[in-house]
Amino acid sequence: MPAAPGYGALLDALRGVSWPARVASRGATAGTHKSRLRGSSAEFTEYRAYRQGDDPRRLDWKLLARTDRAYLRITNERATLPTLLVVDASASMRFPAGTADKWAQARAVAVGLAGVAHAAGDPVALVVPGSPPRRLPFRARRGVVSDVARVLDGVPPAGDAGLAPVLREQGRAARLAIVTDLLGDGAALLRVAREQRSRGVEVVLVHVVAREELDPPAGARLAEDPEAPELRRALVGATREPYRAAFAAWRAGVARAWRAAGARYVEVVTDEPSERAVRRVVGTSHEGIDA
Repeated sequence: MPAAPGYGALLDALRGVSWPARVASRGATAGTHKSRLRGSSAEFTEYRAYRQGDDPRRLDWKLLARTDRAYLRITNERATLPTLLVVDASASMRFPAGTADKWAQARAVAVGLAGVAHAAGDPVALVVPGSPPRRLPFRARRGVVSDVARVLDGVPPAGDAGLAPVLREQGRAARLAIVTDLLGDGAALLRVAREQRSRGVEVVLVHVVAREELDPPAGARLAEDPEAPELRRALVGATREPYRAAFAAWRAGVARAWRAAGARYVEVVTDEPSERAVRRVVGTSHEGIDA
């Protein structure tokens, strides 16, 4: 797996990890994923009796000669899965202040996913909403993982740019991975995700949550919305438990809604090792919560 500056240990830990398609790809470019297309590749699937209108070139002539019966040899083509990473860089991703914030985890997970997809030969693209949005076109060439890391490392989280508008312009992606804390245009984002699923696009939502959001430190605190600083709430002993219950209920509702839309939903906490988080996102580890 190609190295990316600052992410070598993560990518080394993910060598050999696969990201199998959860639905058959519509892609026609040769790759590692099962395709919806049927053809004459080497991977045999089944025999089917010849019917009027079938392409006679797909007849198994050796079987016909032996049995005097006309059968088609059905095989699965293999396809690439163009993978688009959409990473939220709004101001709320800076929480908590310091190096172990939501943005650091989001960057690491996105780079890890890019590395796993690229290792399978899948083209990878990146969009980071903002003014202007940062974009990398679909590429399968060597160096694309380093390009993803470079773009992400050069973005300072700020503002409140929504993710839904860029998803409407996502183009030819067959797999869409969204990395966000969902503290923005969540409802609009879910609507666009439903539209993408209806077109056969595989959708993965990586919900990044700070440990401090799950379990606020003891003592009185003034909570401030980083994307709307005028919104402030006191968080003291009497309000801490109601907050935790409300936050848990919100996350559970979000998980249900995304799964009902046909998407894969994975919650990732800031103090989780990034390599384990990536493994859970691609479905090769059942550790932690997929909720």
